[in-house]
Amino acid sequence: MRRISLALLCGLLLAAPLAAQDSTETAKRHELEEINRQAREKRAAAQLLKGQESRALVQLRRTEKQLTTTRRRLRALDQRRHQLGQQLEVTRANLEKSIATLAQRRATLARRLRNLYKYQASRELEFLLSTRSFGQLLARWDYLVMLAEQDRLLLDDIRSEKEEVEANQQRIEGTLTEVQKNARRTTQENARLASLRETRKSSVKTIQEQREAYEAAAAELERNARALSRLLAQLEKKRKEDADRARAQGRSPEPYTGDFAKGRGALEWPVSGPLVGHFGPETHPKWGTTLLNNGIDIQSPQGTPVRAVAKGRVEYTNDDYAGYGQIVILNHGDGYYTLYAHLSSIQATQGTEVPAGQIIGRVGDTGSLKGSVLHFEVRKGGSALDPEQWLK
Repeated sequence: MRRISLALLCGLLLAAPLAAQDSTETAKRHELEEINRQAREKRAAAQLLKGQESRALVQLRRTEKQLTTTRRRLRALDQRRHQLGQQLEVTRANLEKSIATLAQRRATLARRLRNLYKYQASRELEFLLSTRSFGQLLARWDYLVMLAEQDRLLLDDIRSEKEEVEANQQRIEGTLTEVQKNARRTTQENARLASLRETRKSSVKTIQEQREAYEAAAAELERNARALSRLLAQLEKKRKEDADRARAQGRSPEPYTGDFAKGRGALEWPVSGPLVGHFGPETHPKWGTTLLNNGIDIQSPQGTPVRAVAKGRVEYTNDDYAGYGQIVILNHGDGYYTLYAHLSSIQATQGTEVPAGQIIGRVGDTGSLKGSVLHFEVRKGGSALDPEQWLK
């Protein structure tokens, strides 16, 4: 009995640790399963948020492109309106001139017809028969023939002037019709532009109010900034190659070299207005997200003229450069560049030289998340410099 009791006691002592181990393993297994379940749920939620962020950004970019296209159409319509206005003025001037000439011709013809009716053919016969010699008869005959020819030419001129008046009237009617069509298209495009602006405003509001969407937009802006730095590095490489080529040919590489560096702290502002974005890291007041700003953002009304801060060459323009919208880049020599972004229109031609103060574009909000602003940068090669240290 003692042996049996001892064996049972040993079995119980060995089984206790095994049971405890099984219980611990079961608890850990449940904990692991719970962690995996939560991870799956978080991944699914993150994927859903990512899709929402992408949709907000895609909608914003699509709207930006449509806005750019609509603005381009409006500019073309405005140019067409200007051309039609000039054509209308010229045609109206020609019509008034033709009408005045026709009135003179008709007055001359009326006097001639009154004389013919008053004296009739008997006066011409008397004129011929009253001659004293055959030579005088021939001279008077030639005179009457010339008079008749003059009458014929007068009638031809009247017909020609009448046809010219009718043609000018038709041209005016056609031009007026075209002006009316142009006005209707402009009205439609303006309505479309207003609708797109509201859509864009809604997309920007979504990005501003949703943390995930804002962070996605911030990441996109950082990618755009890196792409812009690569573009400026390419422009700088091209500038150096052109300068070396000019030196080899005995020409001055850049007529304005050295001027920009002298202007540090004395450059005129491209537009006037309060700063809504400063150079360097910017922290979102609500989300705490930090985004590097390579320039400054100057708030200004839509359409405000943007002026070159110094003389230079228009090195690059683009109607839709990613998150910067419409941009202009000026080359000031010695590796210095200035960049003007978020424009509503570009009024500079690539490859041309512009003096300081010349209008190169208009303030807009293309690609901007801060409303109607001018994004302005100063670069030395590919490195961003603080613009506030260069401006007055």
